[in-house]
Amino acid sequence: MKYTKGSIGRIFLLKFEDDDILLKEIERLARKERIRAASFVFIGALKKGDIVTGPKVPVIPPDPNWKSFKDGWEAMGIGTIFTNKSGPQIHIHTSMGKKDDVITGCVRKDSKVFLVIEAIVFELKGVKASKDIDPRTGLNLLKIGA
Repeated sequence: MKYTKGSIGRIFLLKFEDDDILLKEIERLARKERIRAASFVFIGALKKGDIVTGPKVPVIPPDPNWKSFKDGWEAMGIGTIFTNKSGPQIHIHTSMGKKDDVITGCVRKDSKVFLVIEAIVFELKGVKASKDIDPRTGLNLLKIGA
């Protein structure tokens, strides 16, 4: 395990509206406010989109198991923002439910908000961390001390 320490900086309260693309709006906030590192939580609903529900087989590099969803799902999740030379790198995991079905995974692509999502972003100050593509896994992984 590696670690770095810091403190909580600014706190942002966000309200996403119907048809907002979750990842793009978080990236837009991070760019506008120059957020280099943060964690966030959210509740609300996602209308449609794509998530990765783990690897098809647990090997490295992993082959992602894609799952598309539509028709509005209740959602709650947590995510991180770490910036590299390409800009903010957003990583979101969510658990979603609709009727008796539940999906948990990593939100990807153009997943859209249904009605509303409320989020709180906690900026992390003083941490030495970034995200970059790991050559071994092909994944955009956290680097501590970068």
